[in-house]
Amino acid sequence: MITYRDLATLEEFGKVVELEAAIWGPGYTDVVPAPILGVSVHRGGILIGAFHERDGMIGFVYSLPGIKNGRATQWSHMLGVVDAYRSGGVGHRLKMLQRDRTLAMGLDLIEWTYDPMQAMNAHLNFTKLGVVVTEYLENAYGESASPLHKGNPTDRFVAEWWVRQPPRGDDFSGAIPANQLTPAGDWPECGAPRTDLDAPKISVTIPMGFTEMLSRAPDLARSWRLQTRALFTAYFSRGYTAVSFALDRAARKGSYLLVAR
Repeated sequence: MITYRDLATLEEFGKVVELEAAIWGPGYTDVVPAPILGVSVHRGGILIGAFHERDGMIGFVYSLPGIKNGRATQWSHMLGVVDAYRSGGVGHRLKMLQRDRTLAMGLDLIEWTYDPMQAMNAHLNFTKLGVVVTEYLENAYGESASPLHKGNPTDRFVAEWWVRQPPRGDDFSGAIPANQLTPAGDWPECGAPRTDLDAPKISVTIPMGFTEMLSRAPDLARSWRLQTRALFTAYFSRGYTAVSFALDRAARKGSYLLVAR
């Protein structure tokens, strides 16, 4: 049985720090320390833990109070779940509880960054939560010591979750592909990228398994990073919004839908 509760003690904050190190891997040095977690919680932050009756704390979600365009928001800095429970819906439940806390504060928006090359994260963010994206950050966190990044630039989407609004429900009908997957050994390449399309809907496709690509084919992972960076920055600068993501598990790929604003 898994239960969830807000975290408020130094002991619980310390356990979150331990989970950060365990989830992000050996050598990760960007953990949020317990004193910062405590100060955040006491001044409007949200920190919720997931607990298994046998294994203890298995995940958490953490956000800080923020301001965007003069309006109070929540900035979700971390969502972490240990490997053994990662596919059981724990992350989704933590996000929904974070939404409940945000609504109780009278707020409308939760934002966070995530790697646009991570297909499973995109599936959670767009399909299950209903985020939209208009902002791309190049190398947002600089060179990371985490084994999850392997020297690849830490480019990120800024996800906007408007918690009072239902998902948009856009579909891919009529979308023009801005790239394609080109077979090339163990991993596909980003084929025929186009930044000059002018259509109401555009799709950008990525492969699944980017974390494995980082370790097994780092040069190809960097190529994918730079090619998709060029695509997203070009279309966002011209007023497109990423509104949906379609995951094709059988084909080991996923596609973003960008619509003209």
